[in-house]
Amino acid sequence: MIRRRPRLGAAVLALTVPLAGCVTVHGERADIPSVGRAEAARVLARFAAVDNAADKAYDPTLIPGIQSGPLGAIDEAGLRAKRANHPDGDPAYRPLVFSDTRYLIPRQVGWPKFFVADTAVNRGTGARWLLVFRRAAAGRPWRADFLAVPPGGRIPDLATDARGYAVAVPAAGTGLLVQPGQVATAYTAYLQQGAGSLFADGAQTTRLRTARAGRARTANSVTQYADQPARGGDFDPVALRTGDGGALVFFGTRHQSRATYRADHPLAVDPDVAALMTGTPHTSVTLSNVGQQLVLVPKGGGTAKVVFLSRIVGLVAARGE
Repeated sequence: MIRRRPRLGAAVLALTVPLAGCVTVHGERADIPSVGRAEAARVLARFAAVDNAADKAYDPTLIPGIQSGPLGAIDEAGLRAKRANHPDGDPAYRPLVFSDTRYLIPRQVGWPKFFVADTAVNRGTGARWLLVFRRAAAGRPWRADFLAVPPGGRIPDLATDARGYAVAVPAAGTGLLVQPGQVATAYTAYLQQGAGSLFADGAQTTRLRTARAGRARTANSVTQYADQPARGGDFDPVALRTGDGGALVFFGTRHQSRATYRADHPLAVDPDVAALMTGTPHTSVTLSNVGQQLVLVPKGGGTAKVVFLSRIVGLVAARGE
């Protein structure tokens, strides 16, 4: 499993105006950068420090302070499982180090606000992560909601406004092939039904459906799948406009698989799965996963389709019956 990271924010910006006293620019009404670059750097540094401590000790209690949304759900459950099986932590843990970071900061009105850290990591040659940090309101902490690992560490060129800031894309009314607020619904409907032609062929679309079909019925088991969008609060999607009029969209999903086995078939359960399991697996095992995805959504009116740039799925719960 790939491990992850946090965020920071600017809620209220106080400006001192000569001969005019102090003017407060309110983040809930003014169009201001979501965060200053110095503050964003501090958020990422804090994230690295806490995340490294959590990973080394296998301590899930540290995760809510720096993560939420799909990323937080996946990492908290993963550390809970590791802690159950390795209570002394990981003495060989190699600390995560960020470098060559650029901050993709949009100007926004109102709350929540977000920014994206596009950063190199010491987890493979040329590896880069995109971490989405979101802040719910003034005075609330910045926490990382999404992690994406694009192939080759590359993403399309992003649009910028007249002041050089990234451009946030709203959930609806965007001129895109599919609205950011509907991408999760469209994707989970595609996984369930195979309907529609919004998504390009690939590992997370056509090949995933083919693999599921192959596992649906075997000599020893029958497997059923259920997929739903993950929405609300820190699970809501965020999007940035690309230079060609499309958008990068980060979104979350929930997935269940229920495998039912013939009565005399022996069940072998992975220790990390067992650590998250309720009930006793006699003839069936239900796995609940959370997905965090990054896709490139083209502008509407053309022939291009939605392309997956990253998909990370993690187990968050299991049930045996």
